[in-house]
Amino acid sequence: MTVDDTTAVRLNEILAEASHQALNPALGEQFSLYYKLYERWNQHINLSAIRDKEGVLRRHFAESILAAEVVPAEVKTLLDFGSGAGFPGIPLALCRPQIDVTLAESQLKKAGFLQEVVRSLGLSAEVFCGRAEHIGRSFDCVTLRAVDDMDRAVKNAVKLAAPGGWLLILTTEADAVRWPKLVEGVEWQELTPLRIGISTLPLLGRKSGA
Repeated sequence: MTVDDTTAVRLNEILAEASHQALNPALGEQFSLYYKLYERWNQHINLSAIRDKEGVLRRHFAESILAAEVVPAEVKTLLDFGSGAGFPGIPLALCRPQIDVTLAESQLKKAGFLQEVVRSLGLSAEVFCGRAEHIGRSFDCVTLRAVDDMDRAVKNAVKLAAPGGWLLILTTEADAVRWPKLVEGVEWQELTPLRIGISTLPLLGRKSGA
C-alpha cells in the first residue's frame, strides 16, 4: 500500500504544538500506513465518527502518541481496554515497542481491523477478540479511551491491573473528577492536559498492593 508522506509531516506539526519531538522517518511511515488503513476501513465499517484527516491525526494519533509518554517506564505488559480502532493501543505499541501490548475489542469487525493493522505494521501486539474482562490475566497497565459505559469499564479495568499496576484513562477534564469516586484502592495523579484539540486529560492511577 502506498503511503502519503504528507501524513507524517502534518502529524509532526501537530506534535510540535505540544513541544513533542518529531517522529523518526521509519516511525512516521508506520503512522502514515496506519492512517491509510484507518481511512480505507472506516469507509466500510464505523471505526470512529471522526473522519476528516485533521481530526484523526489530532484527536486519535497525536493524543495517543502523547499518552505513550505518560505510561510509566517500568510497565512491561499493557492492556488497551475496548481498543476500538486501536487508540491508544496501536500508537503505544509503535512508540513503546518494549511493552507487550494486548488490544481487547469485543466487536468482530473492529477486531478484524486491529488484526490487519498489527499484521501490516509488523507489530508483536496481540488482538483479543472478546470482552476485556474475560481475558483471564492481569497487566502492568490498563488503558481506556472513549469506551462504552465508562463507569463500568473503569471498575473492570482496575480488576485487570496487577497489584501495584497502573490505570491510564484518557478523559476530559470535566469527567476526570468522576473516576476516583468510582473505585477504591487506587492513588490517582492528574497530569497536564493534552491541549492539541479538544482538551484531553490523561488521568493516571496506581493500584494498591505494590
